[in-house]
Amino acid sequence: MNPRPFRFALLLAAMAWLGSPAALAEAELQVVTEELPPFNMTVDGHMTGLGTELVEAVLKEAGVTASIQSMPWARAYDLALHDENVLIYSMARIPEREPQFQWIGSISPTRWYLYSLAGHNIPLTRLDDAKRYQIGVVKQDASELYLSGHGFRIGENLQSSNRRELNYEKLKSGHVDLWIANEVNATWLVRQAGDDPARTLVKALPLPDLGGATGLFMAVSLKTSPEMVARLREALQRLQDNGSYAAIARKWM
Repeated sequence: MNPRPFRFALLLAAMAWLGSPAALAEAELQVVTEELPPFNMTVDGHMTGLGTELVEAVLKEAGVTASIQSMPWARAYDLALHDENVLIYSMARIPEREPQFQWIGSISPTRWYLYSLAGHNIPLTRLDDAKRYQIGVVKQDASELYLSGHGFRIGENLQSSNRRELNYEKLKSGHVDLWIANEVNATWLVRQAGDDPARTLVKALPLPDLGGATGLFMAVSLKTSPEMVARLREALQRLQDNGSYAAIARKWM
């Protein structure tokens, strides 16, 4: 028997299996996120939140088994930028990031603001007015990238933290004058601190070109296989079509 046709047949079979649902289901997918309540957060040692439930539903629908790791955003972002088979959420889809990831789909629309503390009036009519003040941002977050892209500088008028709640603490203590955050997360953090957002925060300047209608997304690294990307996108589409996606969103929003 000529071994060459046999080996070629084995190769074809292996290639077909690698693209099969079973192979994709067994492919190692690393899922990373940060503490961004109520989208992703650790409660009693378990990851939960709107974004987490949506990602878990997509993974289940796609037949992909993966654990979710919560870590500082800068670390999660770096992994998704450079490693293979990494899914990251909940991430603002901004122009600077567009070519850096393969986008799976939306988690939630968001509205972003520069916040000041009630009783500390900061008159802002345009973004450049904020350059005179100290602003709390999150390292490698959309807020930091957005402001850096508009001429703000770390250590000059931007103070970067690894945890979002630190920026609200800095705002209250006077270590920063302004805090940039999405409205849902800001409201959640202020309430968790025992304060009333309506009485504590002032929306000093809306930032409609940051996030906006596109909002927060789930995305995968560029080194993730096209088959996996298609499988995740198709799973999300099915959840949107059958109403599961909307049901999860209503539960949290």
